[in-house]
Amino acid sequence: MSTLYLIGAGPGDPDLITLKAIKALNRAQVVLYDALANPALLEHCTPECEFVYVGKKPGIHQYQQIYINDMIVDNGKNYEHVVRLKGGDPFVFGRGHEELEHARAHGMDVEVIPGITSAISVPALSEIPLTRRGINESFWVVTGTTSNFELSNDVALAAQSSATVVILMGMKHLPKIVELFEENRGANEAIGIIQNGSRDNERSVLTELHDVVQKVEEHKLSSPAIIVIGEVVRLGKQKTINELVNQSVVS
Repeated sequence: MSTLYLIGAGPGDPDLITLKAIKALNRAQVVLYDALANPALLEHCTPECEFVYVGKKPGIHQYQQIYINDMIVDNGKNYEHVVRLKGGDPFVFGRGHEELEHARAHGMDVEVIPGITSAISVPALSEIPLTRRGINESFWVVTGTTSNFELSNDVALAAQSSATVVILMGMKHLPKIVELFEENRGANEAIGIIQNGSRDNERSVLTELHDVVQKVEEHKLSSPAIIVIGEVVRLGKQKTINELVNQSVVS
């Protein structure tokens, strides 16, 4: 059997990938990549490399994951170097460990190459520090949507803390999230929504809880986006579509 290289592709900017990941892509014979992995990364592969898109569709993740697991093993029977390229970091809400277990159970060697998770890098690119001396002492990273498509119970627990809270996959439940945090932290708590973080079409809204839903509607923000809640958001820099247009005109 072959080796599976389980690679984190980073938040979206193709330059935000590790050198070790690029070396693995250089020797890949087949790459199974998802929707959040920038296709530009495939340029690091040889012309002979096979590319298989395995992006998931909403509502049928469970069945698609089983299919992806089987595809990894099937390709392992035909190729020595199999790459699974996943957006962000494969071990941060990426189901990477499930793929690792399945591959090893079928005799494959596995090498994990971590990626830069959007939970940390996307706020940083907007100059939002997840921790800042004198403001907070910790940060939480929480999924906004569980496997049964409900809001995670941990969001309510996070709202009761003084930590910076980063919520992934939470846009569907934004009004409920806002309600929970307003109850625990007040309507003036800072919040940021960052869509397509690190990509050329990144947009964001940095505001307060009481008007974030309205501003998200005005700016037409949607998934993929991360939600950052905490006073550190006030230190950040907002990127609107107008700013992006102006930057492109100047350049």
